[in-house]
Amino acid sequence: MTVAEVFSSHRCILGEGPLWHPERQQLFWFDILGKRLLTVEGTEDHIWQFEECVSAAGWLDRDALLIASETGLWRFDLRSQERDLICALEADNPLTRSNDGRADPWGGFWIGTMGFNAEPGAGAIYRFYRGELRKLVPHVTISNAICFAPDASCAYYADTKAGRIMRQPLAAADGWPEGKADVFLDASREDFGVDGAVVDRSGHLWNAQWGAGRVACYSPEGALLETVQVSTPQCSCPAFGGADLSTLFITTAAEGLDDPNAGQTYCALTGATGQYEHKVIL
Repeated sequence: MTVAEVFSSHRCILGEGPLWHPERQQLFWFDILGKRLLTVEGTEDHIWQFEECVSAAGWLDRDALLIASETGLWRFDLRSQERDLICALEADNPLTRSNDGRADPWGGFWIGTMGFNAEPGAGAIYRFYRGELRKLVPHVTISNAICFAPDASCAYYADTKAGRIMRQPLAAADGWPEGKADVFLDASREDFGVDGAVVDRSGHLWNAQWGAGRVACYSPEGALLETVQVSTPQCSCPAFGGADLSTLFITTAAEGLDDPNAGQTYCALTGATGQYEHKVIL
């Protein structure tokens, strides 16, 4: 077992969506309910405030991110703070917001939605690719664990409410789902929720486990290999970063907890090496 240490002491109500920007060599993450995008510059946190919930991002170039919000996918300029709408995302449904998301190996972007109060089946998982937003998985309660195998053979995703991480085969030509998803990990009887996830260069899946205060690493066959412990129970999402992609960053949430450690962002050296996050192509 590895024990994580604090990377940023800023307390997020609901930390999510960590993204290591490969050109900037910089970690970005979100406080969904605080409506904030955060990063560390030097030794200080830098915060961008939004008027709606924001939750996940992919990188477009050195100075621009694709950001998912409760109403759309946006191009966000980190220098000017200008925000341009790329496409709407359930903008006509005031009950839902964006949640977990990640770029795929073809330059597409997968993004999940959910109800603000986790209303059963209110959300879905979508893919944005070459100007088209297509619904892939309907009737999702809490979308999570979106990540991709290093050989681009499959995607992973979860509905935290159901407690199962699914594995979806992908078409080699364009990355659209091909065939049926199967169960990669069934944690439906565990006392934690499967939350955000990332896959390392060896194909191991690292899953943040809400309520357990840990990130657990699984082999491509689903065997538990190791855990990274965090000093607060509500772990939400991991991401690999650092100069050699060997640092595992972990967001957490303070929502509902009287815990000074909750909501901070953590980091740990695991011995694993991550994948570079793919560039989103608009």
